[in-house]
Amino acid sequence: MRIPVIMTIVLFTISILTDIYIWSDLKRNCKRSLWPRIYISLSMACWIFLLITLMLPRRGESDIIPVMWMLYSYLTVYIPKIVFVLLSMVGGIPRLWGGNTFKSGLYIGLPLGVIVCAAMWWGAFPGREKIEVNRVEISSEKIPQSFDGYRIVQFSDAHTGTWGDDTRFVSKMVDTINALKPDLIVFTGDIVNRHTDEILPFTNVLARLNARHGVYSILGNHDYGDYMDWKNPADRDKNNRQLIDLQTGMGWKMLNNSSVFLYSDNDSIALIGVENWGEPPFHTYGDLGKAYSFSSDSTDNLNDSKFKILLSHNPEHWRQEVSEKTNIDLTLSGHTHAMQFMIEIGNWRWSPSQYRYEEWGGLYERKAADGTPVRIYVNIGCGEVGMPFRIGATPEITLITLHHKR
Repeated sequence: MRIPVIMTIVLFTISILTDIYIWSDLKRNCKRSLWPRIYISLSMACWIFLLITLMLPRRGESDIIPVMWMLYSYLTVYIPKIVFVLLSMVGGIPRLWGGNTFKSGLYIGLPLGVIVCAAMWWGAFPGREKIEVNRVEISSEKIPQSFDGYRIVQFSDAHTGTWGDDTRFVSKMVDTINALKPDLIVFTGDIVNRHTDEILPFTNVLARLNARHGVYSILGNHDYGDYMDWKNPADRDKNNRQLIDLQTGMGWKMLNNSSVFLYSDNDSIALIGVENWGEPPFHTYGDLGKAYSFSSDSTDNLNDSKFKILLSHNPEHWRQEVSEKTNIDLTLSGHTHAMQFMIEIGNWRWSPSQYRYEEWGGLYERKAADGTPVRIYVNIGCGEVGMPFRIGATPEITLITLHHKR
């Protein structure tokens, strides 16, 4: 997978313009000093570093990991620089009408740039390894009494390939999940980035997950090999079959457009799983009607009176189809990662993912056509894709407790 040419050109252009601005500022304010020469020399070294990074081969996931870290290191230098330049330019605005300039770059931009750099490196190490358990209570009259207090653990978007063969974080995640003593564990897709081989170092670790009713899994958009360039479709199909076989070998049960009933005493609830449902550019493999009938002639259908839980990777599926056509009580999704960046102050939250997805993290509720409340919980995932960081949006494990509403 190559970094797009347009993105490469844009990155180089912004970097060079940023450095020219700072170099000119140094020349203006540091006369008879070596600092401008030192700065431009270091900048040119950074440009060469970026060029080498973008030219490195990326045949497999092991090749991508060093490229990912090199590119991120470059960005931790240039994003703070851009912050400095923008604030410096703001301080020069009064010059347009003959006023005195304010050195906002020096007094605000420089300290803020240092803070941004520190935050980016914090997100690359403590931020991406600090697991947070979020607890959610779901009450409904449709939940049988024998399921009162039933504990479901959801995790999502592991993207194991980002960790190479280092199993420490995944092992910590497994231990955290098992310590919650769940009745059911569900994984809502994206266990790899591009290729099935990425999961091989982690199968023994993930096989340790334990719950009374087992571990159920679905596939996400990254699990189909669509981000690889295959020599022929047969290789891709073999890769995809292997991923399903490996998960089954770990003791996980795959819900590929299928459903099961979970029993407690003489009561049951339905657990439905669909393959990835995606809006462009993501492919759609999910078929909700195949997983659980739409037909009202069927005893078990998507608008029956049973308490139903749906596993669907992309939350847009809930918005565009599930909540519009069914009374499925609870949908569990992932996919958004909260774009791996979130600011949270009290009850206020902000993430750039909210401009792409209306349901991007946490619990949301709407009303079905029959007035039944239908909910979705979007887990922001425990892994990363693209860049190795999580700032604010720390790895999430969700503990969902069901309650019979009397």
